[in-house]
Amino acid sequence: MSFSHIKLEITDTIAVITINRPKQLNALNHATIKELDEALQSLEANATVRGILLTGSGEKAFVAGADIKELATLSPVEAKELSRYGQQVFGRLSSGKQISIALINGFALGGGLELAMACHLRIAAEHARMGQPEVNLGLVPGYGGTQRLPRLVGEGRALELLLSGEMIDARRAYEIGLVNKVVAADQLHDAGTKMLSTILDKGPLAVAYCVEAVRQGLATTLNNGLEVETSLFGMAFSTRDKQEGTHAFMEKRKPVFQGR
Repeated sequence: MSFSHIKLEITDTIAVITINRPKQLNALNHATIKELDEALQSLEANATVRGILLTGSGEKAFVAGADIKELATLSPVEAKELSRYGQQVFGRLSSGKQISIALINGFALGGGLELAMACHLRIAAEHARMGQPEVNLGLVPGYGGTQRLPRLVGEGRALELLLSGEMIDARRAYEIGLVNKVVAADQLHDAGTKMLSTILDKGPLAVAYCVEAVRQGLATTLNNGLEVETSLFGMAFSTRDKQEGTHAFMEKRKPVFQGR
């Protein structure tokens, strides 16, 4: 596939998506979100790809937000449609079968932070800065920021970021649970590859069931979530991967999982 605003590279079982508008600090306009949608749809249909690394081009920004010039021209109806479309596209990351990790290589603001939060995990470079500054423009987040942020850091910290519009650095983001790890900028890609490879080395169905249990559990009550866990626990016992994993443990060898 040919893209103008993103890059897509696939090596073995890992795809790397790079938002590629460095002169605009990788700001998200509609065309970029559309290309991201097309790339994610193509990866969903690719049975070989099991993980996605998502980053931004250059050293300054992951994604520095939405394209403000484009936003300034939208009517209320158009803005609502754009919000719904962005949420749908970002949702492909959080609900997709591939594990996704955001490599935050600089500013992740507004829609950029929302994009990073849609990934399953996040690793930040030491110089990265994050925030939801929409209130500074008289706006609210539209791509999931008001919903994913409190689920990651809690209501109080989320409201502090949402209502103040202030940025935080990578260390603070790590302290509040917004990112999983902070590394030197030149180690970012290697750290992401290592983390993703570690996950992909596990039982594929078990990994998928863990993600599904967490996703469904966060959307319901504790008791309902426990029922989801019970069901998926039982399903795991019907898989060949469970047989291979338990036998490999008892035989003191590395398991060879097949995702069945």
